[in-house]
Amino acid sequence: MVTIRLSRVGRKNAPSYRLVAQDKRKDPWGKSIEILGHFNPRTNPREIVFKTDRIKHWLSQGAEMSDTVWNLFVDEKLVEGKKRSVTHISKERAAKMADEKAKEEKKEAPAA
Repeated sequence: MVTIRLSRVGRKNAPSYRLVAQDKRKDPWGKSIEILGHFNPRTNPREIVFKTDRIKHWLSQGAEMSDTVWNLFVDEKLVEGKKRSVTHISKERAAKMADEKAKEEKKEAPAA
């Protein structure tokens, strides 16, 4: 399965990323099938260069995208849809947050 994802390059504390098409099971810093562009979040405005024709080719071949790449493509209008959440909360943390929210609502209910 081919996936389109970001591979970090650049020196320490100065990240820049390559957009690569790569086998999903491979290490993100390993050899990729094809480099599809690059992304530098530190410049203002962000420097984003994509090979749109090659990206569309890989998507037509059934390639998947990482959530971060999906969000970049939504920003650049390469794909349509909502952005995906890239931060994931564990079940334990989500349960704890729900308990805290319920306690706050319980405190506020008698006051009203």
